[in-house]
Amino acid sequence: MKRFKVALIGLDAQGVPDWVSEKFAQEEIDFAFKECQTREDLAAIGGDAEIIWVFGSHQVLYEENFDLIPQCGAIVRTGSGTDNIPVALATERGIVVANTPDAITVSVAEHAIALMFAVMRHVVIQDRAVRRGVWDRDLALPTGIFEGKTLGLVGFGRIPKAVARKLSGFEPQILAYDPYVDAAQAAALGVELVDLEALMSGADFVSVHVPLSAETHHLIGARELRLMKKDAIFVNTARGPVVDEKALLQALRENWFAGAGLDVLEEEPPDPANPILQLDNVV
Repeated sequence: MKRFKVALIGLDAQGVPDWVSEKFAQEEIDFAFKECQTREDLAAIGGDAEIIWVFGSHQVLYEENFDLIPQCGAIVRTGSGTDNIPVALATERGIVVANTPDAITVSVAEHAIALMFAVMRHVVIQDRAVRRGVWDRDLALPTGIFEGKTLGLVGFGRIPKAVARKLSGFEPQILAYDPYVDAAQAAALGVELVDLEALMSGADFVSVHVPLSAETHHLIGARELRLMKKDAIFVNTARGPVVDEKALLQALRENWFAGAGLDVLEEEPPDPANPILQLDNVV
């Protein structure tokens, strides 16, 4: 008799901890793992699986590959979004799609904060300078301090709420843009809900935290970036295509604002020739 099977098809090149296999074995569930890159990989591991498990940004579940997983009843994506899964097609085929939205809340919130400070303090520029023998504080002085400044959160779900909570000791004014959040709920957390234009023009630090969808694709473009203060800092730890990268490149080249901390890009991994990688005002 065939046992229930879970196939992990992508782990972003990480290893599977021993406890994962042990836990499945305890429940008498077959577990298989392969870093799938091709149709053949997916067919070999997922063709007889009831659950397909995918991690992070890994992408192989294209619509044209769904014929390879005929027994699949559920797709589980570890992470906060489902933009690397064709949810509409899965739903049409009776496949449940689930994610783990709180699994990375703390790590992404802390990373967004790290990027804010790295850009503001010019950590990377000065690190590179010292390593090549240049000892010059005036080469890249910090753009300012965080304490008492205005933090703008584009999106106000789990991660930006964690960002706000973790930065509260710096006593910032916090603005948020999220059409799906009640103003009273935000106010109870000391956050003022505003429209996107007010946030972009009023914040000293803009941090993006929205899922990628048709609604949010290129949500931040030239019009929004031009609203930012000259000494403001822009951070994106959400998804690359939420921001129009061509507009962002122009903004950074022409110094519309002070700099950017980018965890994501429109093309990942980026082309080594991508000009945004050559800019000193980007981390």
